[in-house]
Amino acid sequence: MQRINTNEYFKLLCPDYPEWLDEYINTPRMQKQDDISVSSGMIYTNLFVSKVFYSSLEHSIGVALIIWHFTHDKKQTLAGLFHDIATPVFKHCVDVMNGDALKQESTENLTTEMIKNSAEIMALLKRDGIKLEEVDNYHLYPIADNDTPQLAADRLEYSLSNPLFIFNQATFDDIKEFYNDLEIQKNEFGVDELGFKTKTIARKFARLSNKMSVMYRNDRRRFTMRVLADILKRMKDDGLITVEQLYEMKEIEIVELIKKSKYKDIFEILQNANDIRVSKTAPKGVYYVHEKHKIRYVDPLYNGQRMSRVCKLVKNAINKNLAYDMDNYLYLDFKF
Repeated sequence: MQRINTNEYFKLLCPDYPEWLDEYINTPRMQKQDDISVSSGMIYTNLFVSKVFYSSLEHSIGVALIIWHFTHDKKQTLAGLFHDIATPVFKHCVDVMNGDALKQESTENLTTEMIKNSAEIMALLKRDGIKLEEVDNYHLYPIADNDTPQLAADRLEYSLSNPLFIFNQATFDDIKEFYNDLEIQKNEFGVDELGFKTKTIARKFARLSNKMSVMYRNDRRRFTMRVLADILKRMKDDGLITVEQLYEMKEIEIVELIKKSKYKDIFEILQNANDIRVSKTAPKGVYYVHEKHKIRYVDPLYNGQRMSRVCKLVKNAINKNLAYDMDNYLYLDFKF
C-alpha cells in the first residue's frame, strides 16, 4: 500500500495553514484515524483498482482546512476535524455491520464520547475556551455538513481527494480549478452553501462527482463491504474480537486477526478475487449479497442556482447516477 504526500493538496485547500490546529491533530485519539483507510476495506482486495492508502485522518484534516479557509471560525473547523473521530477500522463496513448501509452514520453516535474521553482534546478545548457541544456535531454548521446533494466541506473533500489520489479520475490542475472557483453562496433555502462562480466549472465538477457516486456503491464495493461486515460481526459474536477493538486497534492489526481466525479462507478468497459474479436471481448454495448502499452525489450551486435546474448535461448525469441498478445478487463461490 502506498502512502501519499498531501502537502501540496493541503496547501491548496488552505494557503494560510492554521498552525493552532496541529495540537488537536497530534492528539492520540485523532492519530488513531491515520491507521484507517477511507476505502472501507476495499484496499485489502484485488477488487479495488487502487492501492493508495488515504487515511481517515487525512480526510478529516482536509475537511477542517476547507472550513477554516472559507470561515476562519475555530469552532466550525474543529467540528470538521472531529467529524470522523469515532470512525472504526474498515470505516463504513461497521455501519453496514450495524444495519446502516443506507445512511452510513451509525458510528457518529460515539463522537461526543470519543472527544470527552480524550484528556488531551478536552484540555485543549478548555484552554481555548471552547465547549464540547460546540464541536461534537458538525451537522450544526452548514459549511461543514449539509444534506445530499448539497455541497459542504465533508462532501467536497472526498469529491476532490478520491478522484485525485485514489481513482485517478482528475489531475491536480482539475482539483485546483474546482477549488479556486468556490465561494459561500445562499442556496434555495437561504442557507450558506459552497457554490461555484463559473458554470462550466460547476458542470465539470458535477459530472465528475456523479461518476464517482457510482464507484462508491458499485457491485464490487457493496459486495466487499458486506463480506467484511459479516466477518467482523461473526468474529464479534464468536468472541474473537470486541467492538472496542474496532476502535482501538490498527486496521492492519484487525486484518491479521482475521487471517488467524476460522474466516481466513473466506478473507483470502475476497482478497485475491479479481471480479465477482452477478445474478438477477438469488444463487443457490453460496453466500451472496443483495442490498442497496448510500447514494453520495452532488448537485452543486452556480451563483445560487442548483445546476440540475440550469444545465441539462448535469441533470442527465444525475439521472444516470440515480438510475444505477443495485438490485443484483452478488457472490463468489464460498459459504460462511
